[in-house]
Amino acid sequence: MLPELKRLIEQMGKDRGIDKQIITEALEAAMLTAARKKLGQNVDIEAHYNDEAGEIEVFQFKTVVDKVLDRETQISKEEARKTLDEGAESGDSLGMKIETSSFGRIAVQMAKQIIIQRVKDAERDNIYDEYKDRKGELVNGFVQRFEGGSIIVNLGRAEGVVPPVEQIHRETYKRGERIRSYIVDVKKNSKGSQILLSRTHPAFLKALFEVEVPEISEGLIDIVSVAREPGKRGKIAVRAKDKDIDPVGACVGMRGSRVQSVVQELRGEKIDIIPFTEDAAKYVSSALSPAKVNRVFVDEENRTMTVIVPDDQLSLAIGKNGQNVRLAVKLTGWKIDVKNETMAAAKDEENHKALEEIAGIGPAIAEKLFSKGIKSIAMLATAEPELLSSIPGVGEKMAEQWIEQAGKILDAEAKGSKTA
Repeated sequence: MLPELKRLIEQMGKDRGIDKQIITEALEAAMLTAARKKLGQNVDIEAHYNDEAGEIEVFQFKTVVDKVLDRETQISKEEARKTLDEGAESGDSLGMKIETSSFGRIAVQMAKQIIIQRVKDAERDNIYDEYKDRKGELVNGFVQRFEGGSIIVNLGRAEGVVPPVEQIHRETYKRGERIRSYIVDVKKNSKGSQILLSRTHPAFLKALFEVEVPEISEGLIDIVSVAREPGKRGKIAVRAKDKDIDPVGACVGMRGSRVQSVVQELRGEKIDIIPFTEDAAKYVSSALSPAKVNRVFVDEENRTMTVIVPDDQLSLAIGKNGQNVRLAVKLTGWKIDVKNETMAAAKDEENHKALEEIAGIGPAIAEKLFSKGIKSIAMLATAEPELLSSIPGVGEKMAEQWIEQAGKILDAEAKGSKTA
């Protein structure tokens, strides 16, 4: 059928990474299709690859009968004994080799199409099997073409796709250009295997640091959390398993070499490296880097923090369009309310006056309440009488009256907000 078929099968298997058996099965199926096209759909035929001869052999089987009623499936005993087997008896099934060269051009063309399709299917299965366990890996490829806004990436034996939503805004690529990306998912569908790639995924930033910082890949440093606004700014929180290792310094590298490699790959995305700590207030303060923090008030129950910064640091803490504080919230998981000293002082003054409206609380007592951390009517309403009575001159009975009055004020405010 084909010259040096055996060599071609072996070469195809080697070049495309396909099992030899899959190729020979495809050839056998193709030759069966071609044979049926030539001989009819009702014939009993089989195709086998003969490895020694290096060819696909096709056999047509007929049943030996005394009287032939169907020439496609039957052969007379007389003819069978003359041409196939001298000892043929009625009921025997005898095979006759068919010359594949007799199938004709159209039948052979159909056979070729089947072979191509089977080989493609096998290639797709191989690609899926190769990449299905590689989710979460970095891959390098070359931009092959563009389809409907997606970038099709040549990964060698496979193609990956970076959809528009996984592309960094304002990044542009040309055909043939190198592109590094992160494997988000590998899917199998009717069209084959699809390798979904991303340059915007937070884990892409994490994977880049794992490559650049040996201490991370060796397990000496953990990346605890990642937050990104792709192409603009990213924050990573790191901690070392060994207290002698500086996790931030290791990620920055000598003269910033390691972090600069990541910034370069992300085409200028700013990266803040934050030391993780179990102390939530310290962690949030670091997460607001590069801004400096003066004070932090923690509301554990609502997982909220009020952060006070110097007046000249407010815009830096909040960031352009709220970006810095937004990333800090994503990184830490805490709700963050940023105020400068002027705003905090104004709020303190307002709360001072509110406390002074309660009978028995003057400016001096209000200041003492502030020093105990009771800085609002709401905080007074939920305070313990023992804490209040620890203030010199304040008895337990007075403390209980203040708590009761504060509760009534809150109730009145709540009713007022409902009717408003």
